[in-house]
Amino acid sequence: MFQLDFYGTLVAASLVLLLGRGLVSRVGFLRTYNIPEPVAGGLVVALLLLVLRLFDIKVQFDTSLQMPLMLAFFATIGLNADFASLKKGGRVVGIFLLVVGGLLIVQNAMGIGLATALGLDPLMGLLTGSVTLSGGHGTGAAWGATFSEKYGLASASELAMASATFGLVLGGLIGGPVARLLIKRVKTPGLGHEEVQLPKGFEQPNEERSITPFSFIETLALISVSLLAGSLLSGLLLGTALELPTFVCVLFVGVILRNGLSALGLYQVFEREVSVLGNVSLSLFLAIALMSLKLWDLAALALPIFILLLAQTLVMALYAIFVTFRVMGSNYDAAVLAAGHCGFGLGATPTAIANMQAVTQRYGPSQLAFLVVPMVGAFFIDIINVIVIKLYLLLPFLGAGA
Repeated sequence: MFQLDFYGTLVAASLVLLLGRGLVSRVGFLRTYNIPEPVAGGLVVALLLLVLRLFDIKVQFDTSLQMPLMLAFFATIGLNADFASLKKGGRVVGIFLLVVGGLLIVQNAMGIGLATALGLDPLMGLLTGSVTLSGGHGTGAAWGATFSEKYGLASASELAMASATFGLVLGGLIGGPVARLLIKRVKTPGLGHEEVQLPKGFEQPNEERSITPFSFIETLALISVSLLAGSLLSGLLLGTALELPTFVCVLFVGVILRNGLSALGLYQVFEREVSVLGNVSLSLFLAIALMSLKLWDLAALALPIFILLLAQTLVMALYAIFVTFRVMGSNYDAAVLAAGHCGFGLGATPTAIANMQAVTQRYGPSQLAFLVVPMVGAFFIDIINVIVIKLYLLLPFLGAGA
């Protein structure tokens, strides 16, 4: 057993990102299908660890940095969201919410129907539906415990974690190919589309940004306040009807902080700098998450559960192509949105952002997609998902009366 401490894990994550960049730049397949760099590097390391495990060589990472990095990323999403921009995209956000809500219903119907056909407990179908795929690890852990305690579903928490991990991997792998297929049908803006303006948000993270030590400290303070206040707010809401995941509270505080300071004329958030810190947090989070994947847990999934998850992956791809893309306008923005939807429809919002970055760095910016996906994928989807899951649990054959 090799146990890497905090520093060793940070070094390993940095090397994973460099490996991912090298692979994407040199392997035509990865570049052609817009596979995100952290996904490429992280999966190679995860596969290497799987091979080492066959020889009884185990490597353990210190993942204590993973949660703060994820929360810091969501804080930057909130700090970059101003109400004026949200107002401009209000109608599009509403339409995308309907599209996302439709997928939640389809995922659960597909999961329950296929689980029943395979002779499994229908609750397993629900657990491998929107609970863990659109919901991710956090939602999966919460509902897994409920399914075990209230409905008597054995090993629900373990199944939830394995399903969410499977979704994280596939969400990062199918977004690029789906976008590539759709982009063949539309006109792309090109990388020089906004030559006059510096890129904003998370669209082109490799562009040069001017940062001073003092401005860095200011932005770091805003992120820190968002983390602290968001964590406190999440604690206050714990156990109430308004309970929300910590990352949603952190994002919400970031939005309030940015717009409150601006409205009072006290401070204007340095968006380009926030995006730099957000991209650093996002890249390191994904690197640690993917290199720490326990692929042997996925291999240990029973064949029927594996069939369920593969079917959900196919449904996600088809939904993004035939529903998300068409409903959102059948244009370049819609193609980027479809790639993002694959990311958080199977995995998590950081995966969605990574998918969209891989596309926009090659074909040009999409400010609309980077406005809509973070807010819907990080905030609204959790609220809608809870409602959809509870409505499905009212179905008699799922044991709601237990």
